[in-house]
Parts: sequence; structure tokens; C-alpha cells
Amino acid sequence: MQSSTTYGDAGAAPITGHHSGARNINARDDRVAPGDIAVGVVIGRASEYFDFFVYAIASVLVFPAVFFPFADRLEGTLYSFAIFALAYVARPIGTLVFMAIQRHFSREIKLTIALFMLGTATVAIAGLPTYSRWGEWAIVSLVILRLGQGAALGGTWDGLPSLLALNAPEGKRGWYAMLGQLGAPVGFIIAAGIFAYMLSELSQDDFLVWGWRFPFFVAFAINVVALFARLRLVSTPDYVHLLDEHHLDAVPAREVIGNQGTTIVLGALAALASYALFHLVTVFPLSWIQLYDTRSMADFLVVQIWGAGLGIVGVLASGWIADKFGRRNTLGTLAALIALFAGFVPTLMDGGTSGQNTFILVGFLLLGLSYGQAAGAVTSNFRPHYRYTGAALTSDLAWLVGAAFAPLVALGLAANFGLGYVSLYLLSGAVGSLAALSLNRALEIRN
Repeated sequence: MQSSTTYGDAGAAPITGHHSGARNINARDDRVAPGDIAVGVVIGRASEYFDFFVYAIASVLVFPAVFFPFADRLEGTLYSFAIFALAYVARPIGTLVFMAIQRHFSREIKLTIALFMLGTATVAIAGLPTYSRWGEWAIVSLVILRLGQGAALGGTWDGLPSLLALNAPEGKRGWYAMLGQLGAPVGFIIAAGIFAYMLSELSQDDFLVWGWRFPFFVAFAINVVALFARLRLVSTPDYVHLLDEHHLDAVPAREVIGNQGTTIVLGALAALASYALFHLVTVFPLSWIQLYDTRSMADFLVVQIWGAGLGIVGVLASGWIADKFGRRNTLGTLAALIALFAGFVPTLMDGGTSGQNTFILVGFLLLGLSYGQAAGAVTSNFRPHYRYTGAALTSDLAWLVGAAFAPLVALGLAANFGLGYVSLYLLSGAVGSLAALSLNRALEIRN
């Protein structure tokens, strides 16, 4: 922050077994079409990404001044990014805990607990006293709530993306697999739009005192709506039948890792370029502009919103491209293009307004094209019994390795050694993806 000021203050069927859950309450006779599954996937993922981006944007614009006023702007942002990364450390732990809940109770109970936990942790951040009032306890509370967000995200895995890809019409799996990825740019547009509006309409003091808290309250409301939208789908008998048909149920993680651990690792690395780029066009540029440029942050967020719009176009295009040329070829080509793009990071980010805008717009387009096929790429490579848990663990590992520490590492390297090291960081992700794809030629979705 520019200032060192401290800111403050009809009757339901009987439930006959412990796995029945809400599915008997919402029973209906019609089949679950891929389009219905797609709606549930998009709504669910958009709500989760909205939570994610509200926290991410606040990590740059708010938390350094509110929770780390004792540090200079760079150190405060690095502290904020360190806490930001904790959610991805907690996420696989949450996956394991909530998978156990699902095995002992039901998928619906697991999902309900996880989403309420996510919403509660998010809205609690909005009510946190600042460092000026609570001192170090404010930071400790932020850490605990961020860990809670991560653990809850691990519990939100519902099998819908895997089910969508496997139940899609023949020759359309790439198209249906990308639908869940639309949640990322949609969530970013909503979160960035709210913050841009608040920054434009409020004074700096009002924004840092109370304005930043509003998006966190909105996140809780969106979570509630998304919960009921997803439960309405997952509680239907036809959905349960499809899950059983594809063996999409939780099994102990140690069993999956022991039998198909290599598939999990290769699946995570195959999408490494996309996950590394994810934070380098969303979170990192915000921090760089905030620290080393005089541009209006509200105006820069608007540019990122336009970039996210291109990201939506890229995600949609990735479905058509993957169905025509194959997912493995799509991921490999995009990893090579991301490696090429990495070489232009210093030139564009140091190229003034036009260079920075180009970085954002091109970066988001590449992100959409690659991220559109990044999730579920190895779903069909898991043996049916391990598919549900294996896909969840692959996603967790991809986020942890590729994205968790990207803002922290990128900003630390750029601030201390120059933007060229950000290029090397992104390049390493692209090389990791190409290596994993070359090792696992079975990544092509088998029809």
C-alpha cells in the first residue's frame, strides 16, 4: 500500500440406510442428461473460484495494509502470499478427511459440511479485527481461516467433472470436460468486478476500513445458492446410478496411491504449465502493479476482466480443439506456447500500459486454452474403482505443485532478481508438462 496507515476496525421416501442421504428426498423419474450435469459443474466451480479470487485479490489490495502494517509494502505482500498458499497445503488433507466422511455417511452430507465450512471461513475473514486491534492474533486467525478454506475446498469434490467427461456423447468429451473450467474466468470476473467497483466508489480509507469486507459476505451468499443447486442434482437416483455405473465413489487414499500413484503424479504434472500460468496472469500482476507502478488498480482490474473474457473464449475453444486433435496434443501444444510466452514476461511487464495490457490479454487467452483441458485429463487412465478418489488427489497435487506458491515465488524472484526469473519459473512449468506428457502417452482420452 502507498500509505503505512493502520486500518481498522409430496412426501419423502423413507431413508433406509446411512448412504441414502438427501437422494431420497429429491427423487425424480427423468434421466440426468450431460447438460444437467454441466449446469451443476459450472455453478459449483464458479462459486468456489469466486471465493478463491475474492481472497486472492484481497491478499494484494488489502491484507498487507490491514494485517501487516509493521512491514514495508513488499514484505507485507510476501507475508500475505505465504498465508495465501496455505489453503493448497490444507486441501489434500481436507480431501482425505471428507472422503472418510463420505464413506461413513453420504456424498450429500460431505458436500453440505464442506460448503458450509467454506462459506463460514470466508465470511469470518470479513469480520476479522485488524492488526491494530488484535495484534498477532489477527494474523493467527487469518491463518486458521485460510487453512479452513483449503480443507473445505478438498471436501467440495463431488465427482461431477469426471462424470461429465465420462458420460459425454462420443466425440464430445473434450467439449464437456472443459465446461467445469469455465468457473475460473467467471468467478474471476465477478470477484474483480466487485473489487473494481468498490475501489472506484470509495475512498482509500473507506475501502481499507470496511469496503473490502463486502465481497466476502457476497461469497457466503453465493455458496449457499451453489450448495442447493448441486444438491438438487447429486440427490437424484439417476445421478447416483451414473456414479455407480462409473464406479465414482470414495476409496481409501492409501489404496489409490499404492496402486496408481504414478498416474496421480503424471496427471498433475501434465497440467503444470497451465496451473503455473494461472496465478501469473491473475494474482502476480496485481501485486507487481500495486508495488511498482502508478496505474489505477480499479482500471487494471478492468483490463483483467477483459482478459478473463478472452479466457472464457479460450476455454470454449479448447473443447472443440481437443475433440478434433486430441487432449494430449492440445495440452502439449499449449505447454509449448506457454514456454514461448514465458520469454516475453520481462518485456511486456516492463513495457508500460500497452505492454502490461498485452501480457494480461494474451496470458488469459493462453490460460483459457490450456486450462480448459487441464482438469480430468487422466480420469480414464484410472481403473474404475480408483477413479473418483484418484481424480480428486490429482487435482489437489496439481494445485499444490503448480499454483500454491506461484505468487510468492514469482514476486520474490521479480523483486529481488528481476522479471527474467519469472520467465524461468513459468518455463519450468511448461517443461514439466511436456515431460509428463511424453512419459504418459495414455493421456489421450480413450473413447
